[in-house]
Amino acid sequence: MSSPVVFIDGDQGTTGLLIHQRLRSRTDITLMTLDAAERKDPRRRAQAINACDIAILCLPDAAAREAVGAIVNPAVRVIDASSAHRTQPGWTYGFPEMTSGQAEKIAKARRVTNPGCYPTGALGLLRPLTQAGLIPDDYPISIHAVSGYSGGGRAGIEKYEGPKAADAPSFQVYGLGLAHKHAPEIQQHAGLAQRPLFVPAYGAFRQGIVLTVPLALRQLAPGVDGAILHACLAGHYAQATHVRVLPLLESSALESLDPQVLNGTNDMHLHVFQNEENGQVLLAAVFDNLGKGASGAAVQNLNLMLEWKPR
Repeated sequence: MSSPVVFIDGDQGTTGLLIHQRLRSRTDITLMTLDAAERKDPRRRAQAINACDIAILCLPDAAAREAVGAIVNPAVRVIDASSAHRTQPGWTYGFPEMTSGQAEKIAKARRVTNPGCYPTGALGLLRPLTQAGLIPDDYPISIHAVSGYSGGGRAGIEKYEGPKAADAPSFQVYGLGLAHKHAPEIQQHAGLAQRPLFVPAYGAFRQGIVLTVPLALRQLAPGVDGAILHACLAGHYAQATHVRVLPLLESSALESLDPQVLNGTNDMHLHVFQNEENGQVLLAAVFDNLGKGASGAAVQNLNLMLEWKPR
């Protein structure tokens, strides 16, 4: 019996290269890519995507939509790493730990849309709490996140690693028009009644994310505090392999969060910080934007779709 054929469309980009690195030594799949002369040939790309079992799209949004539109073979399954389909009906959201049964949905799906890097952290914190009713769906959610510059793709890497790297800022807040494309994704999958206020930033480090969500306890239901929020998260992820909720005491002993601590992994750490006197809680997520936030998540979803388990 031949092994499943996995086609990476766009394997020269940041995410595609990392997915290729994670898969190239695998013996349970046949990895297919196109050489440089064929990548810009629409007919050759259409032939490739229709000849595979699972296509992983590491493309800009418009190109991802075009690739999906070229599929005529009904047996082809897709993991789309772009943001083209993250809020579209008919696509299964590729965050296996998001809710009970999500991993099974991904395993059986024909169309899977990989989460964005920032939404992975935001939803990892928010979805269990909104689903449990501990955060009302109309709570005015605000999210601040700092990512490594690789989150800006090739342009971001060139800015910090190219010939003009000395001119690159050490820190920059962006998305100041409050229209970042990840906000609707977070709103939909977190079950929020209104768009969250999302403020992203880049730091002068290659990869890693710290994402935080502040909460005022007076705006939550009576009796809800940091311990109850933590217990909900800890219970939700108790059996998760790649998401860990740190104990309250362990988090409270920290004086800072390092966005790079999980680089090179597919793991995510969640924290709950609280100040009872001030009635405030800070939710925090730490993970690799190129790992759990991109290539690692795609491979995790691929493994579910292949029903592959590491030996």
